[in-house]
Amino acid sequence: MSFIYSKLTSLFNLISDEFHKSFLFTIIFSILEFLENQWVNSFFISLYPKENSLEFLKRNNILKNHVFNPLIVLVVFAAFLSLSLSPISLSLTETLAIGFLFFFIGAIILPRFFLNKSENIITFNKRDIYSIGFCLILVSVAFFFISIASVGGIPLLKPSIRYLLKPAFTMPVFLIIPGTCILASVYLKEYQDKTITRFQVRFRFLILLVIDVVFLLGLGYRTPLLAALLMLIIIAYFGDIIAVWEVVIGALLGVGAIIGIGYFRSIGEYTVSKAIDPFYTLKSRADFTLHVLNLLDIIGGNFGATHGNLLVASIPGSELGPRMMVGKLIAWRTEVTVTPTLIGQMVVDFGKVGVALEMCLLGFILGIGFKIIRKTKDYFYIGLYSLILTYSILGVETGILDIQVLFYFAIAIFIYFTLILKSVIKSNTKS
Repeated sequence: MSFIYSKLTSLFNLISDEFHKSFLFTIIFSILEFLENQWVNSFFISLYPKENSLEFLKRNNILKNHVFNPLIVLVVFAAFLSLSLSPISLSLTETLAIGFLFFFIGAIILPRFFLNKSENIITFNKRDIYSIGFCLILVSVAFFFISIASVGGIPLLKPSIRYLLKPAFTMPVFLIIPGTCILASVYLKEYQDKTITRFQVRFRFLILLVIDVVFLLGLGYRTPLLAALLMLIIIAYFGDIIAVWEVVIGALLGVGAIIGIGYFRSIGEYTVSKAIDPFYTLKSRADFTLHVLNLLDIIGGNFGATHGNLLVASIPGSELGPRMMVGKLIAWRTEVTVTPTLIGQMVVDFGKVGVALEMCLLGFILGIGFKIIRKTKDYFYIGLYSLILTYSILGVETGILDIQVLFYFAIAIFIYFTLILKSVIKSNTKS
């Protein structure tokens, strides 16, 4: 495995170095360096609220140390449930209780027995990691232009063509999110090593967000854009790059973006009128999604109905995608995509038993990731945890069903279990 990693990183380093030497990227980085210097020395920075603003927020232990604890997934899920306009069934209540309980066990209790010594943590070369992130963004940008060329326009400016986008072209565009995650974590490392200042790392995070906005919003997608924003906030929070009050403001802006973009898109598509409360679009969406979950819970029962087929449907080339398969299960309509929530796939595939096992595994992965970054503050593990926590939070509504997101979790599982195995072997050798 180390041989494969070595060869891949050598290739990524070569590609990254060649692009950095090119005339185009020399110009781009020169412009960015100029803007960064202007930003750092700008008079307007002195007008920005100080870190100690809203000091009472910083004194709150939960906000200061536990905002992005794995249990935030349950908090967001509970908030999502509260938005529903209709009550949920008794059976679904039992399923949710099982899911919440086993997630808690996996996230809080089980990690206590593993990786109690920080010396068992593998470190990664910063240059290798940077090159991987840079190449992911290159691929993403290339496929963005391929996507808009294939439909003859920019979906943000012509919303009707958004539905003509081909998944084979748009899926690689979403690689900009892990690419952003990796570059942000590398900039965090440079800040930790004191090679760049706090103002510089904040500027670079802002530039990464602007790049994400341009390419993701250009295709008319809001969830990936929200993922980029949330992920950068989480990395900055654990890296002490932003203050607690900025996290709170960022969260409020994120929620506002969900409501605002959904509202105006619904008006543009004539699904609601301007007289409708903007919050209604969010509530009705939550209500519909939970109605779907009610039906999936009935179908799944205690031991499931599809026995893994919904998860397998995430693989490219499947006859139906996972969300189209949900549409077929509940309404026999394969031309629509339906979001099943975080536990929808679990319950329809493997029933209440599957919810218990998969939620426990999800909680354990997040719990181990959280434990590692609390012990080491390592830039790579902060980035990895931020990536999977972001998609766990967003998955509360959408589910964790996209193949690229499943791949991110597979990487996290592989790395964390490798660390655990290494720790166990080392412990057994000493004994």
